[in-house]
Amino acid sequence: MAEKHPEKSHQKVYYRTTDIDGLEIFYREAGPEDAPTIVLLHGFPTSSQMFRNLIPQLAGDYHVIAPDFPGFGRSATPDVSEFEYSFDNLARVTYKLIEKLKLKKYSLYVMDYGAPVGYRIASQHPEQIQSLIVQNGNAYEEGLDNDFWKPIKKFWKDKSKENGDAIRWLCDLNATKWQYHTGVRDIEAISPDAWVNDQFGLDRPGNREIQLELFYSYGTNPPHYPSWQQYFRDHQPPMLIVWGKNDQIFPPAGAEPYKKDLKNLEYHLLDTGHFALEEDGQIIADLMLAFLKRVIPKAVSVK
Repeated sequence: MAEKHPEKSHQKVYYRTTDIDGLEIFYREAGPEDAPTIVLLHGFPTSSQMFRNLIPQLAGDYHVIAPDFPGFGRSATPDVSEFEYSFDNLARVTYKLIEKLKLKKYSLYVMDYGAPVGYRIASQHPEQIQSLIVQNGNAYEEGLDNDFWKPIKKFWKDKSKENGDAIRWLCDLNATKWQYHTGVRDIEAISPDAWVNDQFGLDRPGNREIQLELFYSYGTNPPHYPSWQQYFRDHQPPMLIVWGKNDQIFPPAGAEPYKKDLKNLEYHLLDTGHFALEEDGQIIADLMLAFLKRVIPKAVSVK
């Protein structure tokens, strides 16, 4: 475990918005700009708010950037008729933010939707990636071989209204609470602020259609898996896996295959659910600080 610095847990976080191709993109920023950078990429149905407690833990030693994808959080949510909600496009917008912030070298923390966004960026710009932190983020077919994905895969094959309606429940309040509560040790330790915040975003006019487009676009990710796995093998980015092992969306079957492709891999299955930061945030922060201290020499200029 990394040495704890309680005095660094109150680092100031800035809440910023910038224009990317006419879209207002919100991001959180903290930590010294001349320190190594970590870019935190969120999952569904949340936003950068999932990192609200982690960011101050990292900001004493690292420059931290956490954006909201278009359609999420406080970023712009244009109508589906005005913006292509695809993972290619989320990755494009995210990388344009990285460029605008002049980040030349950085680590990526990827979770859920953040994984296909982050892996697109990493595989296209491998020279910029210093390390990867993976929390319940998939890059292998084994990770999608479970009951949760069956109706979604049906939608990939046939984008009919009937198949879309069959998965709209994923945007309902009970589904959001299910993601936060399933597999945790103590539900009473999970702040309701998290899922209330997420549900507010899902309930905005037009947002269900946005999410349905992204459910469909997720089907474009598995064809990329072989190239992402090749990126792992060819470039061997240092990787830390901190995975909620009781996750019913991305179970440990999706975490195990990383072992066959990565040589510098630190692997931890945590006794919690999908949103592991909610219950084991301190454990993850400590593991990250120790890992980053090992793989990224702080004396090296990274800007």
